[in-house]
Amino acid sequence: MRSTLKMPKVGDAVDEVVIAEISVAVGATVTEGQTIFVVETDKTQVEVPAPFAGTVREILIAKGDDVRTGAPTLVLEV
Repeated sequence: MRSTLKMPKVGDAVDEVVIAEISVAVGATVTEGQTIFVVETDKTQVEVPAPFAGTVREILIAKGDDVRTGAPTLVLEV
């Protein structure tokens, strides 16, 4: 089953972040809690973990992209 992961809310007053780093590649197997990408806010960098284990099938973001809370980021297959 494929699931599209959405950008989580990373701060109370933050609705948009910049993708600083993508830590996985298409075809990679990830474990629950593993960092899948890093985002930057005005004040800090935040590691975003995988909410569950699976295999990365698509990456819908790129380094440097501005991404809003709730936007699709990548597709994991369980």
